[in-house]
Amino acid sequence: MALTRQAFVGTFIHSKTKAELEYAHETVLLIDENGIIAKKGPAKDLSALITSLGWDESSVNVTRSPPGGFFFPGFIDTHIHASQYPNAGIFGKSTLLAWLKKYTFPLESSLKDLARAQRVYTACVKRTLAHGTTTAAYYATIDVDATNLLAKLCFDLGQRALVGRVCMDRPDLCPDFYRDESAEEGLQNTKACIEYIQQLKGNGDDALVRPILTPRFAPSCTSDSMRGLGALAREKDLHVQTHISENKGEVELVKELFPGYEDYTDVYDQHDLLTPRTILAHGIHLSEREARAIAARQSKVAHCPCSNSSLSSGTARIRWLWRHGVDVGLGTDVSGGYSPSVLEAARQAALVSRHVCMSTEDDEDKLSVEEVLYLATRGGAQCVGLEGKVGAFEEGMAWDAQLVQFRNVPEGEEEEIGDGGNVDVFGWEDWEEKMAKWVYSGDDRNTARVWVRGRLVHSRG
Repeated sequence: MALTRQAFVGTFIHSKTKAELEYAHETVLLIDENGIIAKKGPAKDLSALITSLGWDESSVNVTRSPPGGFFFPGFIDTHIHASQYPNAGIFGKSTLLAWLKKYTFPLESSLKDLARAQRVYTACVKRTLAHGTTTAAYYATIDVDATNLLAKLCFDLGQRALVGRVCMDRPDLCPDFYRDESAEEGLQNTKACIEYIQQLKGNGDDALVRPILTPRFAPSCTSDSMRGLGALAREKDLHVQTHISENKGEVELVKELFPGYEDYTDVYDQHDLLTPRTILAHGIHLSEREARAIAARQSKVAHCPCSNSSLSSGTARIRWLWRHGVDVGLGTDVSGGYSPSVLEAARQAALVSRHVCMSTEDDEDKLSVEEVLYLATRGGAQCVGLEGKVGAFEEGMAWDAQLVQFRNVPEGEEEEIGDGGNVDVFGWEDWEEKMAKWVYSGDDRNTARVWVRGRLVHSRG
């Protein structure tokens, strides 16, 4: 259904490059009835800009950023397990493989109860929207109906999403109560989910929700399963998401299970799962050869700093990946990660890069505020195949955006502006300092409104 034409007026901030944010003050963006940025110009020319498009000014809904507030592109979460949302923050003393058995598989398997799945997935999608996440690459479960339910909820609630049915069929590693009975069954169930997602009403060429092939990770899948998924990826030109080199024990396990392959990356490559549409989560313990291979195949990496620290997996080297030509986005990796906030992931990415720096003794390994915000927006857009469509404010791009505001500390008896949060602004900070405060101290209380393709999908208060 067509939206009302809209005008947004105020300050707009987005990543111009990895190292530079662009600030546009006293600016107006005009959004057409399809949620696309139709015109950008000076706020003082609002009426003239509306007229230049042949629009009736009285029919345009105008939204202005409050004093000190600004519009920022919606965040893109390139790796999140919606099915694990209730376990966010529950990782105990576990490392990866033990955590999967104790916490993850029992929870995921329980979501075949669709009433339970409805409750979990609704909470997850609403919570991520409240944190400004306008696009998410979701892992569901092995259950077809529950996976389809997640896709329908994303569609109805207005969040862009890639939704994947988890594939896992290796009997000696997957529990009997939670695995595909065979590679063939897994492929048929995956095809059923693809068909359902692609037929969602109005889900055409500019699909809000898209299917994504989801082999959990190489140790959970047989070669037959991965070869079938690789063929399906080629046949239907689909995205792929999986895990790679998250944990040293996992890397050793891959060597045992797949003898004759050069390394973990080669396993995916030889099964036709290393493509320009592949999102590889973590990539902590990659070798030089693997980084070169990933770059050559134009596959992407989802950096998940919260999870990597929580499960003691290690510290991913983002600058090193960039140097090899690998595109990188941010993932919350709930529930290995404790927070569904991409802003928190950006914060942790900055902090983890400092630990990398302390190890390498190379200051170049530190990531700046500007760089982690790039990872959260334009970098994420590259990972999910939406570069040039979302992640910034340029004509022709979709209005996927969030309105951010801070608490302005009053002078004397002046009334406070803003509804709380940890970011106190005193008025003497420049915009670079305000953005640093937001990255290091901000949370969902600073996200006042969120839009996806022009539709208001979250409003605080």
